[in-house]
Amino acid sequence: MYTTLLLDFSGEIAHITLNRPDKRNAISAQMIAELQSALDAIEKTRARVGIVTGAGKAFCAGMDLEMLSAIAKQSPAENQDDSRRIAKMLRRIWSFPRPLIAAVNGPAFAGGCGIATLCDFTLAAPEAKFGYTEVKIGFLPAIVSVFLTRQIGQKRSRDLLLTGRIIGAQEAKEYGLITEVVPAERLLDRARELAQILIEASPSSLTRAKRLLVSSEAASLDADLERAILENARIRCTPDFKEGVASFLEKRKPVWQGEPE
Repeated sequence: MYTTLLLDFSGEIAHITLNRPDKRNAISAQMIAELQSALDAIEKTRARVGIVTGAGKAFCAGMDLEMLSAIAKQSPAENQDDSRRIAKMLRRIWSFPRPLIAAVNGPAFAGGCGIATLCDFTLAAPEAKFGYTEVKIGFLPAIVSVFLTRQIGQKRSRDLLLTGRIIGAQEAKEYGLITEVVPAERLLDRARELAQILIEASPSSLTRAKRLLVSSEAASLDADLERAILENARIRCTPDFKEGVASFLEKRKPVWQGEPE
């Protein structure tokens, strides 16, 4: 049924495994659609909690290189539609009515960092890395910024989004991006332990608590997302984005053309 992920059930726990290990579980258009489909499927079952992890050594390395290359050739309308699909996926994770736990087993960059940190709980192995690296390839972390500023505040968001720097699990915990640092060999066991704690709570209470947390932010978040979608689509048409993608694929230093606005 799925080609980019695995969906399994163990009692009242649903397991989503991003399953493109040869691509470091990079995000493709297919993965975006399948993540949405998997979350829809979970909601129709008796699963009370979802656990999201990555196959192999990475959690999710961000956008797939082939997708990046295709984006550089898209029309403005296509870019806007694509930006909207990414925003819809991230918002779905953020607002999912049942608790989601990310078990971050390795690097989680750009959109992959968004998937990891928008879950209700984010557990990370010590070797996990986090970063919003878009500015390094002439891109714009517009959509993730809407969630990130609410999560860790303006100052820390500016640090991560403007520098594009990569941080380790411990610093990510200090920043409020993750919940716990867990030894790699205990990562999934700890995720299941946490899931069991949640399962023992009142289903009605958890559902209503999540609804309350989401509803308090939804209107302003959606307005900000709409602006971010437009900015995300616009930057894809700039010379710097095309140069950033080309230099990244060609493994060379970019030669930027744009002027500060």
